[in-house]
Amino acid sequence: MGTSDSNILDGLKVMVIDDSKTIRRTAETLLKKSGCEVVTATDGFEALSKILEHRPNIIFVDIMMPRLDGYQTCALIKNNKMFKDIPVIMLSSKDGLFDRARGRIVGSEQYLTKPFTKDELLGAITQYVGKAK
Repeated sequence: MGTSDSNILDGLKVMVIDDSKTIRRTAETLLKKSGCEVVTATDGFEALSKILEHRPNIIFVDIMMPRLDGYQTCALIKNNKMFKDIPVIMLSSKDGLFDRARGRIVGSEQYLTKPFTKDELLGAITQYVGKAK
C-alpha cells in the first residue's frame, strides 16, 4: 500500500445525486472501496436537505432528473453561502458541448459522461478535494 492516493480519499464524504438506482449503487460501491463515505440522494430536493445534514466534500449530480434537474440543483448549491465552495461534478449520458457549457454557467467544476469509470470518478475527487479541505 505505497499509494498516497488512498489516504486522500479516506473518510471523505461524497454525495451522489441520481434518480437511477443503478448509477447510485455503482458509484457508491466504487467510492466505498476507495475509503470514501457516501451519501446518496434520488433528486435535488432530497439532496439539498442531506447536504445540510452531511456536509459532503464533493457532490456528483446527474443532469437528467425529475422535479429538479442537475443544473437547477447545482445552481441552488452554488447560490447558497454555506455550500457554494463544495465542488459539484455534473454527470450526463450525453456528451454535448451545450451541456458542458451550461454546467459551467451554473457553477459546476467538471462534467463526466456516463457510464463513468472508477478512474474518472476518483480522478475528479482527487482533483477538487484538495481545494475543498
